[in-house]
Amino acid sequence: MSTKKQLSERESIELLDILQQRFEKNKTRHQNLNWTEIEEKLKANPSKLWSLNQMEISGGEPDVVDYDKKTDEFLFFDCSPESPKNRRSFCYDREALDSRKENKPQNDVLTYASEIGIEILDETQYRFLQTLGKFDLKTSSWIKTPKEIRELGGALFCDRRYDTIFVYHNGANSYYAARAFRGVLKV
Repeated sequence: MSTKKQLSERESIELLDILQQRFEKNKTRHQNLNWTEIEEKLKANPSKLWSLNQMEISGGEPDVVDYDKKTDEFLFFDCSPESPKNRRSFCYDREALDSRKENKPQNDVLTYASEIGIEILDETQYRFLQTLGKFDLKTSSWIKTPKEIRELGGALFCDRRYDTIFVYHNGANSYYAARAFRGVLKV
């Protein structure tokens, strides 16, 4: 992964074009938002644009889903139909990764999210995402786990089956080819 956290002008233009096309194609996700305002904010925050690009190249298909009036921030979520392909097979956090004696995955969710400048969705955010479409019908996504559960060695994940959103648990050091994580970026 590049240590440079800024896109070239060409990369910025290409990403903004992808994001605008996705915005226009999925208007039900952001009915009262204006692309011009979002684009201005993105252009003024090059490190956020870099993070969105990391979400994009890892398979997240980020899209703006909300605006927080209190903080004056647009919220971008990973909106890929299934859990992002290039973030799968990660255990939950560094402690879990370090605890594995063999067959270690290449990374962990919390470290990777931090490296690309995003946070993983919590349960409330995941459920909100599911009101915007049907996601994770074949895959699952790690979600932010309460401290009490994590201290006991567990971590939480969600998916959508039978038109219902399920929250499950696993050992934090587990990893699966069909599980990644979905992120949120505030701009």
